[in-house]
Amino acid sequence: MTTTTAIRHPARLGTAGICRGCWDQMHMPIPIGGPLSLPLRAFGITRSKMNPDICTICERSFQYVKKQRHITSATILFADIRNYTGLSERVGAVELSHIVSLFQDRSAGAIWANDGIVNKQMGDGLMAIFNFPIIRRDHAAAAIMAAREIQRSCAEALAEVDVGEPLGVGVGIHTGDVQIGEFSSFHSDFTAIGGVVNQAARLESQAAPGEILISAETALQAPRLVDDGEVRMLSLKGIGQPVEARVLRIG
Repeated sequence: MTTTTAIRHPARLGTAGICRGCWDQMHMPIPIGGPLSLPLRAFGITRSKMNPDICTICERSFQYVKKQRHITSATILFADIRNYTGLSERVGAVELSHIVSLFQDRSAGAIWANDGIVNKQMGDGLMAIFNFPIIRRDHAAAAIMAAREIQRSCAEALAEVDVGEPLGVGVGIHTGDVQIGEFSSFHSDFTAIGGVVNQAARLESQAAPGEILISAETALQAPRLVDDGEVRMLSLKGIGQPVEARVLRIG
């Protein structure tokens, strides 16, 4: 693996005139669109690849600006193409690249449309954060809506790819307090760490193709979006007690 409110198509995003992250977190009106943004581009301040409605100050200089690491309530989403290792052994590099691009592009569009950021891209997978740096009070619901759109749009796109067997995506979501900051001396982008991140990743690892596994903590904050989901008790690596999850399937 290589690290690198309403549902809308990604082409409609990136329209914010000022960085929503800088405004929500620090009340700094940093122009990222229009003529006022032109001088800042000369200094490398542009729209972020994590979300086009935030800027590279958020992405690369968070701790320098905030002067501290930050603990906040957030919802973490992990998504991954199922059976990717076997797939990579059966198709060529060009076809594999096409499949990964479809997944990453469709997933990013769904996440951005719900005010999340694509914090990490890991080849066949990604990690998203909701409620930082763009503040969204209903971040659990936003993550679930993004996950549903990921499943819908990826199923539609991947169904057109003929590799001998159906392709699918697994998603895991968990909500709680995370630590936000820059945790490496040689990598300046911020990220989130903590048990919430680990559990979201563990949930994703248990999701079958087409499934969204949602923790009880996330479900509690968005009950109307998960009422029809089955309850599943899971044994997750590194967690001593069985974990309750709601299972959503699209289609």
